[in-house]
Amino acid sequence: MKHKKTDDDHLIPGLYDDVALICLSKACRFDYASLSCLNSKFNDLIKTGYLYERRKQLKILEHWVYMVCDPRGWEAFDPATKNWMKLPKIPCDECFNHADKESLAVGGELLVFGRELFEFAIWKYSLVYRNWVKCDNMSRPRCLFASGSLGSVAIVAGGSDQNGNILNSVELYDSLTGRWEMLPNMHTPRRLCAGFFMDEKFYVIGGMTNPNDSLTCGEEFDLKTRKWRKIEGMYPNVNRAAMAPPLVAVVNNELYAVEYLTNMVKKYDKEKNSWDVLGRLPVRADSSNGWGLAFRACGDELLVVGGQRGPEGEAIVVNSWNPKSGVKNGVLDWKVLGAKEHAGVFVYNCAVMGS
Repeated sequence: MKHKKTDDDHLIPGLYDDVALICLSKACRFDYASLSCLNSKFNDLIKTGYLYERRKQLKILEHWVYMVCDPRGWEAFDPATKNWMKLPKIPCDECFNHADKESLAVGGELLVFGRELFEFAIWKYSLVYRNWVKCDNMSRPRCLFASGSLGSVAIVAGGSDQNGNILNSVELYDSLTGRWEMLPNMHTPRRLCAGFFMDEKFYVIGGMTNPNDSLTCGEEFDLKTRKWRKIEGMYPNVNRAAMAPPLVAVVNNELYAVEYLTNMVKKYDKEKNSWDVLGRLPVRADSSNGWGLAFRACGDELLVVGGQRGPEGEAIVVNSWNPKSGVKNGVLDWKVLGAKEHAGVFVYNCAVMGS
């Protein structure tokens, strides 16, 4: 005798599961924890990652900002609901906890690169499992490198090895397999550089090839031909050892950068290989040589995450500007998305994940 499906068997009573899946896929990710407590079947959908796959099929995307403003732990900010959420603590040793770190978001993972007592290490936070696990290390472990992600893959390039040697080696990380793959070397070794994807190609700009020489050239890597192309004068802003790596972000395949000394936002002209000044940042970058400030793409908007001091004390403020809104009389219409009170004024790491 065939079992008749009751309301208790459905994801949402009174709805077919296909319809219920569409409804649940459109729910805000911030509400997943609460919904999981109400419905065990929904909880299973999250734990297996199936719901995230369904969201991709339906082209439903939420961008969350992950950041460290306090060395004791990571937090996530949801621009849609304005909510903050603490991530579990990384189960690392104290050396990693207090060392300088780099980070990037790729697929449904947040990778954090740092140094443990005896070697470089990578920890990754899984959006699906909501926990930290040790990630396989690179073939050439490094720090102060350029990085960028596109879909489920990320590329890291250049940087310094454990002995301080400046590298031109490049590696690709596949978040679906958790494995690293060596790519062809760049033309020039560089550290304190920045990386990004634009028009489905990976770029590296800025940085230093030795303690005294800054690089104004950029390099473009074509994933199809697996070849590097050097672009002279792509980043004319000269970096010094005390300065942060270039603050760059790509929105809708257009490249934007922060000029530290003037606190101005610039846009790259691909055809002319030059930069146009757009307008001023909502916070100052010159006083700290660009350190402690995050400049990121978040969907169709540019984000600036930085510290501010006000009457009630220190706070980390998330500002956004949509390039489609244009520039009015040399002014960018920055909007405050959220603020974290009493969180200090320094952003140590920041990454944006869309899922």
